[in-house]
Amino acid sequence: MLGGFGSISFTDIRGSDQFLKNLFKMKPAPGRGQALDCGAGIGRVSKGLLMSWFDRVDLAEQDGAFCETAGKELEGTGKLGTIYNKGLQEFVPEEGKYDLIWSQWVLGHLTDEDIVEFFFRCTKALRRNGLMVIKENFTNGDKPELDRCDSSVTRPLALMKQLLTKGNLRVVKELRQKDFPKGLYPVYMIALKPIINGS
Repeated sequence: MLGGFGSISFTDIRGSDQFLKNLFKMKPAPGRGQALDCGAGIGRVSKGLLMSWFDRVDLAEQDGAFCETAGKELEGTGKLGTIYNKGLQEFVPEEGKYDLIWSQWVLGHLTDEDIVEFFFRCTKALRRNGLMVIKENFTNGDKPELDRCDSSVTRPLALMKQLLTKGNLRVVKELRQKDFPKGLYPVYMIALKPIINGS
């Protein structure tokens, strides 16, 4: 969710779309069959981005009301797969199912330990040549910052990269989102592949 900055949605989707376009130019490129939207909310990213690129999109979201809204919003697209009403700290995606796993603005609600375990499960869920993408806010400093309003944590990019490595993921492409309003945290898109998996 956008936390009061709904006006940035178009810019956000445009940046993500260009990032995905560049990922599909990679050799070997990921397939375009099945994607998973993690922390999907009401399906904004699924509808605005992922369904333009993939034949079918599953959603994982812990808020039941959001899941219900997403189902209604996306049912007419012909591309809606399964909506999993689970938090990422407990969600176990099906092994070998996904060409892309997209996780945006949700990792700040997980502990470091939960993030590492989530990453491990995602590596097992990727198909051959599959990718995971995280899109998150990052601090400018070298320490995590706590948001006392929603208890989320914004981490330094260096710390997230440590967690990625612990979770068996390596960076294959990284890009800072452009054209967001001043005063917001820097937002980065990071494409990842398993270190050990055969992908």
